Amino acid sequence: MDAEQVEALFTRGDGSFAFARWGRPVCPVVFGVDDATLSVVKGAVEAVCGLAGHEMGEMDAELGSNLMMFFFRDWNELLDVPGMDRLVEDLAPLVARLEAAEANQYRFFRFDKRGAIKACFVFLRMDAHLSDVPAHTLALSQIVQSMLMWSDVAFQDWSPLAVAGETTVLQPDVAALLRAAYDPVLPVAARDPAHALRLAARIGVLQ
Repeated sequence: MDAEQVEALFTRGDGSFAFARWGRPVCPVVFGVDDATLSVVKGAVEAVCGLAGHEMGEMDAELGSNLMMFFFRDWNELLDVPGMDRLVEDLAPLVARLEAAEANQYRFFRFDKRGAIKACFVFLRMDAHLSDVPAHTLALSQIVQSMLMWSDVAFQDWSPLAVAGETTVLQPDVAALLRAAYDPVLPVAARDPAHALRLAARIGVLQ
C-alpha cells in the first residue's frame, strides 16, 4: 500500500484529511446479543488490538466502557433505551434520518484533547443483509472500522476483509496499515495529508 492509497483511506468525502487512533485501552461492551455472539465480538476486539499492538482493557477510568456496540432490529428501539438521548446528541432526528436512508449501521467517535479516539459507539440494525453475515465476519469488520477514524468513504467499494480457506481475515494491506498506525513513534492524530507518507513508510518497515 503506497502513500496515495493510504491518504485516500483517511480523506473524507469533503476532501479533508483526518487520521486518529485510540489513545487509551479499548474497553468494549456489547448489547443485544447472546453469550455466544458476545464471545465472538470480544474475541475480534482482542485479535485486532493484538494485531495493532494496542491494549485492550476491562474498564476505562473515565468512561467505564469506551467501545459500545448495540445490536437491534429497528432504529426506533434506540428511542426507548434509557439514557440513550444523553449518549447520542439529537437522537430523534438522527433515528429519523437513518430510517429514511434504510441504513443498517452507524458509528461515531469521541476524541480527547490530543485528538485521539477516546470512545466509539457502533449501532447495527440487524436487517436481512447483516443477519446473513456470519458473526465472526461482522464482528471483525466492525472492530477494524472502529480502531481508526477511517474516511467516511473508505470502504464503500471494497472490504477490509478477505477469505483465507474457510476463515475470514483482514486484508494483508489493511493489517499492515493498522500496525503502522499504532506505531508509538507516530502521533495519535493528524490533519496533514503528509501523515500518509509516514504511515506508508512504516508499512514498508514493518513488512
